[in-house]
Amino acid sequence: MKVIIAAAGTGGHINPGIAIANKIMKEEPNSEIIFIGTKRGLETKLVPRAGYELKTIESYGISRSFSVKNIKRLLKTIGSIGESKKIIKEFKPDLIIGTGGYICISVCLAGKKMKIPYIIHESNVLPGVATKLLSKNAEKILVGFEEAKKRLPKAKKVIVTGTPTKVNKLNLTKSEIDRKKEQLGINSSSPLVLVFGGSQGAQSINNSMTKIIENGMNKNYQIIWSAGSEQYEIVKNKLKEKNIDIMNIKGTKVVPYIYEMEEVMNIADLIVSRSGAMTVTEIEKVGKPAIFIPFPYATENHQEYNARALEKKKAAKVILDKDLTEDILNDNINILIKDKQELENMGKSANEMSIQNVEDKIYREIERK
Repeated sequence: MKVIIAAAGTGGHINPGIAIANKIMKEEPNSEIIFIGTKRGLETKLVPRAGYELKTIESYGISRSFSVKNIKRLLKTIGSIGESKKIIKEFKPDLIIGTGGYICISVCLAGKKMKIPYIIHESNVLPGVATKLLSKNAEKILVGFEEAKKRLPKAKKVIVTGTPTKVNKLNLTKSEIDRKKEQLGINSSSPLVLVFGGSQGAQSINNSMTKIIENGMNKNYQIIWSAGSEQYEIVKNKLKEKNIDIMNIKGTKVVPYIYEMEEVMNIADLIVSRSGAMTVTEIEKVGKPAIFIPFPYATENHQEYNARALEKKKAAKVILDKDLTEDILNDNINILIKDKQELENMGKSANEMSIQNVEDKIYREIERK
């Protein structure tokens, strides 16, 4: 099988693309797969690291505001359809797979002109503009959430497959959890709250967490907090101004990035995070209660739709970014960690929403194209 995967921008688009590519190669080792992305996004690091060739085009997401910059981007994006056609003509794929986002428009429209079938995978509850625009001519749309189906009325076929992720439920015993906490320098006797806002960090979450630590508000719980690679130094300096050494805070571990996310998610009692599709999928997979603070500037507010899907099933609480303060966040954390039964019920509800055998389901639909 010869496949082009269109994936660009964030890990939420690229990692599912890589997971799909890996599954195809596992099932059909003689397959040839290339990725099409840009020179700007995480794809420049993640795709080559995964062992796949990345071809780049000048495609952009277009803002609705009128400006010279947007006109230039629009012209480049229109031109990128021609760039995609050149790559398609050279590679001669049997299929194009898009994982959502602006890059799919350029590549899939080029594929349509050249009579190459395409499939879209959409991770979010609220499908993006690209997915909706391309849905009518797609062979099928594979979605991560059941709720997404009704939002794609023009699609020929919509199948709920779930979203592939590397994070799994480890089913650790209490003694194993306690041991892993101790290895991380965390006391096993009090609840552990995992806080993160994506690889770059989330400023509003970081501001609230900084105030919680400055004011010693986390007396009833411990924290592992990934402040983000770009914001870690800012947090460190803010705490330093209050004579707090970021490397030596009792009951709190602050890091730029968590590399062992699967392990830390599995030992946490509660998770505080944004609600991108990948994060939500991972939380469902490990079966953990969560407080979601959706990123308010996500396209069409799709993060709030993701978060509300779990809130509806009583698997998560939602605090809107505009309402977030250190007091509101701390109060919500304290209410939940004091009720172990509620935490357990929320975790179970989250896990019941998780879709199993995701890669198998996706591959089956690709095979049946």
